[in-house]
Amino acid sequence: MNQPPSFDYCVMGNPVAHSRSPWIHARFAALTGQSMAYDRLHVPLDGFAQAVRDFAASGGKGCNVTVPFKLEAFALARTRSPRAELARACNTLRFDAEGIHADNTDGAGLVADITQHAGRAIAGADLLLIGAGGAAAGVLGPLVAAGARRIVVANRTPDKALALAARHAALAAEHGCRLEGCGLDAIDGRFGLVVNGSASSLAGAAPPVPASVLAPGALAVDMMYGPAAQPFLAWARAHGATARDGLGMLVEQAAESFALWRGVRPPSAQVLAELRALVDAG
Repeated sequence: MNQPPSFDYCVMGNPVAHSRSPWIHARFAALTGQSMAYDRLHVPLDGFAQAVRDFAASGGKGCNVTVPFKLEAFALARTRSPRAELARACNTLRFDAEGIHADNTDGAGLVADITQHAGRAIAGADLLLIGAGGAAAGVLGPLVAAGARRIVVANRTPDKALALAARHAALAAEHGCRLEGCGLDAIDGRFGLVVNGSASSLAGAAPPVPASVLAPGALAVDMMYGPAAQPFLAWARAHGATARDGLGMLVEQAAESFALWRGVRPPSAQVLAELRALVDAG
């Protein structure tokens, strides 16, 4: 970055042009009376660390981080929240006097969307989490803490699912959650909550699990939104499940980031309703 930023916060990613985050944070700022500017920053694949340092040095106060930089952002931080430590990935950086602080607000955003906006209880539920990469790692801890009775992490590479489950074993024991990892072809049971955190949506591929995983009346959530989520949502509806995209999660994780930066909790339900209307209008 050769020029100082004209904004206080940004979302860094590659690609990033599609991001709704600037609109969301502009609404948060307007509704809470905060004076701040937020924009997108497209970062070269080999230039994330330098982009963060440049942005902080030239007056930036923090940033959101999207694919493919969440793991690199975690490694770059000087201090980390407990949920970022557990995920080993972060989506939010705050630039403090003592250095870069990392947090992961994805899981809190997903839990809030499921329980508040979709009106489904996680406590006592059986939940299938598809995927074991950065997206799944970011949400597993908060899903465990929300009181799920059983969570199965299923991944194309079983070892990754097993490792992710093992990293959360102590938290699961603390909350009385039966936590398992397995391959996509070894899923046992039916689930009232199914969350897709795999790369299948990014690739535009069909859901990587059979419809038999869906319990009657299941809620199936794709962590993506927009066109990328449509194959999973269509699959869920075709097999009798309630389908939900990641737009609510997006708004709620942004609200967590906003509160971390500004110390003010924005009216996320209002902003989600406005954004949903905007998206539906095309």
